[in-house]
Amino acid sequence: MSESPLEITVQTMTRVDLVTVSGRVDSSSAPELDGKLKEIMGNGRYQIVLDLANVNYMSSAGLRTLVAALRECKNHNGDVRLSPPSERVAEVLELAGLASMFSTYEDTLTAVGSF
Repeated sequence: MSESPLEITVQTMTRVDLVTVSGRVDSSSAPELDGKLKEIMGNGRYQIVLDLANVNYMSSAGLRTLVAALRECKNHNGDVRLSPPSERVAEVLELAGLASMFSTYEDTLTAVGSF
């Protein structure tokens, strides 16, 4: 009965992987996102832009996934940048005190270009 299933698409560009996420990121779907991010990083790609504009819900499990990916990328001189998170995600990041950990951009093009 979940509102909207998780959808993840990955666009591999020259220097950056753009991961577009939509739907709910909760305890049942976060492992799927985690797996996708680990797959990207497993290929030696540590510059990731997450487009979270269409994520309508993110739980603490989703936040843990984002922080784990950020930490892993930073360990390899990379980064995880957000192109505009939905209001809901921005709010959750803020409440969890994590907003300052991530660079956030107005749009995907700017986020991708920031690398």
